[in-house]
Amino acid sequence: MTNPVIAEVTRGDIVESRHRGAFAVVDRSGHVLAAEGGIAAAVYPRSAVKAFQCLPVIESGAADHFGFTDEEIALCCASHNGEPEHVRAARAMLAKAGNAENLYECGAHWPSLEEARFALVRHGESCAAVHNNCSGKHAGMLALARHLKADPRGYVQPGHPVQKAIARRIGEICDVDLSQQPIGIDGCSVPTWAIPLKNLALGFARFSDPDNAAARRIIAAVRAHPFMVAGTGDFDTLVMEAVPRLFVKTGAEGVYCACVPHAGIGIALKIDDGASRASEVAIASVLAGLDAWAPDEKAALERFRHHDLANWRKIGVGEVRGLRL
Repeated sequence: MTNPVIAEVTRGDIVESRHRGAFAVVDRSGHVLAAEGGIAAAVYPRSAVKAFQCLPVIESGAADHFGFTDEEIALCCASHNGEPEHVRAARAMLAKAGNAENLYECGAHWPSLEEARFALVRHGESCAAVHNNCSGKHAGMLALARHLKADPRGYVQPGHPVQKAIARRIGEICDVDLSQQPIGIDGCSVPTWAIPLKNLALGFARFSDPDNAAARRIIAAVRAHPFMVAGTGDFDTLVMEAVPRLFVKTGAEGVYCACVPHAGIGIALKIDDGASRASEVAIASVLAGLDAWAPDEKAALERFRHHDLANWRKIGVGEVRGLRL
């Protein structure tokens, strides 16, 4: 099926570009509350499920054994900017679990935030794996390997005990048999399994279950430290600072997932062309349309439904906006 347009870009008085996509809003029982497009289609959630990947770190006892703080648990769920605070917390996690940076198998890239990149260059330093936006997640995975008494080497491989534990937990919470789903390799080298949007939304609804102690702890950590999940100027940090009762996480290629714990709702969204400019305003539009918010929260989400576009002279030329469907 052809997915509907759920975000568009204007310039002057016309719509210059359109972004198609699909989304599902599901409650804990699996009932679809709202949906558009092909929600049975499987997508790679990529970084949107980092909180699910963190569940075994909590449930195994690894986080308690190594004394991870809420700030560090939040970093496990992060696609961070590589700012000094992120690097500090990642290194602290490694040290607590007795792991060295050379055990990282996520690869190195420059910090996403320009200021952090320039700071490294000014000091004559190069980028390292600890600057990778997934370094917190990988520090958690290395800690899990230590706690399971498994060889940390190769912890990114599908057959490693760490990834087996993660696959089992993701399959349970999303009610899907991952052994029957396509599997790919994520940008940070860990497995990523294709999951139908409806099941992803169900997983996030279940993640909001107050009886799920590990999920409750992760949500509390992210609420206390939204900066650690993304960083300066990033959508995830900004929207969770503005609406603390919301849990939201981006994934690559236009994926967004969220849960509204007080309402028991999960949301999963995918932009067909993978554009993050569209996924941000689209998820805000879906969230703003839910009957789950106080007036100030709804107003905040409405502000995130669009953002202005300006040219190099700072002249306003249009906007990117999520559509109400």
